[in-house]
Amino acid sequence: MTAEELAALAGPDSALGRELTAYLGDSGSVYDQPSAFTAFIRGGGNVELYRRLSSELAARYDSLKPSSLLDLGCGDGLAVVPALEQAAWTPARIDLVEPSAALLDDVRPRLAGARFWQATAEDFLARDESWAFTQSTFALQSIEPEVRAGVLRALASRTERLVLAEFDVPEFIEGSPEHLRSLVSRYERGIAEYGADASLVAQGFLLPILLGIVSGEQRTNWEHPATAWASQLRAAGFTEVTVEPLADYWWAPAVLITAKGS
Repeated sequence: MTAEELAALAGPDSALGRELTAYLGDSGSVYDQPSAFTAFIRGGGNVELYRRLSSELAARYDSLKPSSLLDLGCGDGLAVVPALEQAAWTPARIDLVEPSAALLDDVRPRLAGARFWQATAEDFLARDESWAFTQSTFALQSIEPEVRAGVLRALASRTERLVLAEFDVPEFIEGSPEHLRSLVSRYERGIAEYGADASLVAQGFLLPILLGIVSGEQRTNWEHPATAWASQLRAAGFTEVTVEPLADYWWAPAVLITAKGS
């Protein structure tokens, strides 16, 4: 499906339809506008989502007391920095991995003593190191499933504990009428949360993701129901996989998925 067709499905009177119409002819990357990602991640429903996420991570640092921490796809540190600030326990070694140089530069001055790596997860895990605690917050969805399977296999024998924050998305046949109607409805709700920043967030972040899903071109997200995430972890060698609710969200319920390394 093209942007024009999706705009027609959304309708000219909808916020999504207007944003799609404005987007036509501009096909920049999701991270061409870091300000759009920053506005998205620090506004709307993400405020409460990340408050809960950081609190849950901090509680796990304190209960497990890991000697080392790896964050794959740390973004600008919105989850990991407050979690470490809240926790009484600080791992002796902290590795933050993020492919976007702009986002990694934002987090560097906020975590003295951490190691920062501009790399994809698959490239970084070519290193021969292991960690007591690994986390990835809404980041592994950005890795194509076959490549992600290799990332998870590499992690399974090199981390004692893995915690993923992901969305328990509804299951549809991709491209079906039901799937497209669901996408339109959910994106309408999401855009509506951003007020004066709605166009910035839509044009610079949300629409490239949406059009990647519906067209298959320049796709950046591959999400699954929570049961599928759990199955992928078990197939990679993780055990004791559990799924817990984290927060309601316009896109889909957020969940925490915890697994033990092999």
